[in-house]
Amino acid sequence: MLGNWLKTSILMAGILALFGAIGASLGGAQGMMIALLIGGGMNIFSYWFSDKMVLRMYNAQEVDEVSSPYLYNMVKELAARADLPMPKVYLIDQAQPNAFATGRNPAHAAVAATTGIVQMLSARELRGVMAHELAHVKHRDILISTISATMAGAISMLANFAMFFGGRDENGRSHNPVVGILVMILAPLAASLIQMAISRAREFEADRGGAEISGDPDALADALTKIDAYARGIPMDTADAHPETAQMMIMNPLSGRGLRGLFSTHPSTEERVARLRSMH
Repeated sequence: MLGNWLKTSILMAGILALFGAIGASLGGAQGMMIALLIGGGMNIFSYWFSDKMVLRMYNAQEVDEVSSPYLYNMVKELAARADLPMPKVYLIDQAQPNAFATGRNPAHAAVAATTGIVQMLSARELRGVMAHELAHVKHRDILISTISATMAGAISMLANFAMFFGGRDENGRSHNPVVGILVMILAPLAASLIQMAISRAREFEADRGGAEISGDPDALADALTKIDAYARGIPMDTADAHPETAQMMIMNPLSGRGLRGLFSTHPSTEERVARLRSMH
C-alpha cells in the first residue's frame, strides 16, 4: 500500500509540474510560479469542494432509507462490513450503468449509482459494485481521483489559453506559435496519461478490496461483464462533456468518440474479471 501511495504522489507531482510548464510557456519564470501557485490553490480547493462539484455536475440526488430503501440499505450493510462510516448515497438519472465514489475522506464520503445500473444488475451484482466503491473510500482513493480530475481539466484549459493567446518569456519576447500548438496538444495528453496511470492501479485494488468486503468476488466479476456489454452502447453526455471525470467511474463512461477513446482510464474488463475469478 505504501508503494501505491508513493507512486500516486509522484504522478500527482507530475500533474503539478505540467501546470508549471504551461505557466512557463505563457510567461516565463514568473508565469511558471503563478501557475504553480494556482495549481496548489486548486488542490486545496479540490480537497474541500471537489465532491460537491462532481455530484452537482452529474445532477446527483441524495437518497435515504425512505426514498430508496433498496440501494440505501445495501450500502449501509456493506459499510458496516467494511468498518466504514455510513456514506451519503446518491442516485443519478442516467441510463448508462455506472457508479462512483467521491469525498475527501471516509468520514465525508459519498457513493453514487446511476438508475441504469440499479435497474440492470441483480441484487448480488449491485452489491459487488457498491462494495467496490466502498473499497475506494476505505483506500482513500477518491480524493486523489477528484484532485487529478480537477487538475487535468485545468491543464486543458490553460493549454487552450496558451494556444489562443500565446505566451511570453521572462524578457517579454513572444514565443514561437509552434510552441503554443505543441503545448496545447502535448500537455493535456500528458495529463491524461498520468490520470490513466493513477486510475488503473487503483481500480485493481478497489476490485480486490470490494470482493473482500462483499465476500463474493464472482458477483463483481459478473457485474463488470454485464456493465461492459451494455455501457458502450449507452452514452453518458455529462461524462463526454467532462472526460476528466471518467476515471472516477467503475467502468469507462466515455462513448469513445474521437481521440478520447484511445486513452482509457480503466484496465481491460477481461483482466479485471480474470483477477476476480482467481481470488477463490
